[in-house]
Amino acid sequence: MRLTVLGCAGSFPGPESACSAYLVEADGFRLLIDFGSGALSALQRYSDMRRVDAILLTHLHCDHMLDACTYVVVRRYDPAGPLPAVPVYAPMGAAERIAAAYSTEGEPVDDVYTFYGLQPGTFPIGPLTITVDRVNHPIETYGVRVEHNGRVLAYSADTAPCEALLRLAAGADLFLCEASYQDGVVNPPDLHLTGGEAGEAATKADVGKLLLTHLVPAWASEASIVEAATAAYAGPVEVVRPGARYDL
Repeated sequence: MRLTVLGCAGSFPGPESACSAYLVEADGFRLLIDFGSGALSALQRYSDMRRVDAILLTHLHCDHMLDACTYVVVRRYDPAGPLPAVPVYAPMGAAERIAAAYSTEGEPVDDVYTFYGLQPGTFPIGPLTITVDRVNHPIETYGVRVEHNGRVLAYSADTAPCEALLRLAAGADLFLCEASYQDGVVNPPDLHLTGGEAGEAATKADVGKLLLTHLVPAWASEASIVEAATAAYAGPVEVVRPGARYDL
């Protein structure tokens, strides 16, 4: 299983990265987890934009799904003809939200996407075993656990501390975890993690490696996020970058 980081900026595109989008590949199958603002550009840079086998949207905030609207053009109007509809696993209302963002008339996009509503549980997507659970964010949001051949990737999506996050990350080889806020200041509640909280979750879940993502340079320095995370977690810590690849 391979993880490729397409975008990792938190909440809005950063000066060097698109918003959240992560490509997971196994046995020739390509799952795109989240498809945030600007991520279609990165998809073309690091992969073949036509070869996406399934999409999972953790929630319907723009920084995690907006380029699924732009991607309609890629699949509907390819000069060689329309591409097959792609399965999209997402919270309820995704079809309407994407259609409304794509066209003021709310033009249906069911020729491009086949939608499946997420709910807590475990299910297959291609050769991957996926587990999702609701995490602590203002709208319906799912953290993700991906398993293949005994290896585990966990992804926090957007969340404040919660027990579901620890269950999803338990024993993961790689824990891709958001760290949007700075420790030691008063932050909005029930929205995002700090670096320290990401490190605490990694320790409690006993993960192999912590990959920090969704940093917001306008809100907190990367150095402060990493310092807080490493103070709370003794294992290896890395801040992800666009184009970074991790093999499990």
